[in-house]
Amino acid sequence: MDIVNDVWLLLQKLIATESFSKSESITAGILEDWLTARGVEVHRYNNNVVAVHRSDIATDATILLNSHHDTVRPGGGWDTDPLSPTIVDNKLIGLGSNDAGAPLMTMLATFIHMRQFSSLNHHVVFAATAEEEISGLDGMALLARDVFVASNSDVPTPTLALVGEPTQMNMAIAEKGLMVLDCTSTGRTGHAARDEGENAIYKAMLDIDWFRTHRFEKTSSMLGEVKMTVTQIEAGSQHNVVPDVCSFVVDVRTTDSYSNGEVLAEVRENVSCAVEPRSTRLQPSSLDAQHGLVAIGRAMGLEAYGSPTLSDQSLLPPEIPSMKIGPGDSARSHTPNEFVTFDELRHGIETLSVMVKRYLQ
Repeated sequence: MDIVNDVWLLLQKLIATESFSKSESITAGILEDWLTARGVEVHRYNNNVVAVHRSDIATDATILLNSHHDTVRPGGGWDTDPLSPTIVDNKLIGLGSNDAGAPLMTMLATFIHMRQFSSLNHHVVFAATAEEEISGLDGMALLARDVFVASNSDVPTPTLALVGEPTQMNMAIAEKGLMVLDCTSTGRTGHAARDEGENAIYKAMLDIDWFRTHRFEKTSSMLGEVKMTVTQIEAGSQHNVVPDVCSFVVDVRTTDSYSNGEVLAEVRENVSCAVEPRSTRLQPSSLDAQHGLVAIGRAMGLEAYGSPTLSDQSLLPPEIPSMKIGPGDSARSHTPNEFVTFDELRHGIETLSVMVKRYLQ
């Protein structure tokens, strides 16, 4: 209970400190100081805080315990100050309390718990990351690129990751990826009163219908089908001119049945418009349903499912399989009066600590 109370107080301190994406330096300092005061090996990479517990057994295996300490900016509708932690009826209300303060504290407390044990079959790394809410380049992307797989890194390379997000302590063993496609159909201008020109809108409509009706051959057992949705469209300059350009945007949610590159290739083979992805780096991910950690979780009564929402899992290298897990409820994320309860946090810490200990011993 001491560690639960300690991180409950730490969570309140973090809520009271502004940590919008790209402005997390103060909360990074709070976490760094908290760990250093407890004698932990700590490394700071921009606004990412990484702690290491090394097993005294020679091993190439490392488990990563990760969550993020940045938040979105608060919207309207709050009954309290979003940056003033308020406790009402066992609920801690405040920005980032649920997403992802409580999961972050669960990962941190589990890391501290595992430091009691020297002979583990994995090293243990804790990472509090920045810029998760914007999938930025200086959060998990920086660690994945410059730290976790670097040959000269001070941090052991993770071989398995637990990513903290509010899942009600169930196991998200698959997560959808994301691509945003900018599509452009081109035609030729002409007068709308005469049969001339080539209407780019009509050309775009044919491709839009393909996006609406196409079904990819493979379906994921956890995530279902790849989902493509046209979300924006723009064309035309005035009512009597046949438009020569029609631009539209497609939101693509990929599954672990395909890489983003494979989905992009199939799209380009089937449409006539130019297709440019804004990024292909937010990849789908999955952990084998028969993995030992999943088996331990199931034996403890946890359910496994596929998640439609993005997390830092999407930025981990593909050679690092991962699971998303944490206390709280995803439905509360990014909403006014976001909260988490003390009982949820305690249950999360107790559950994850037992689960990880059983896997590492």
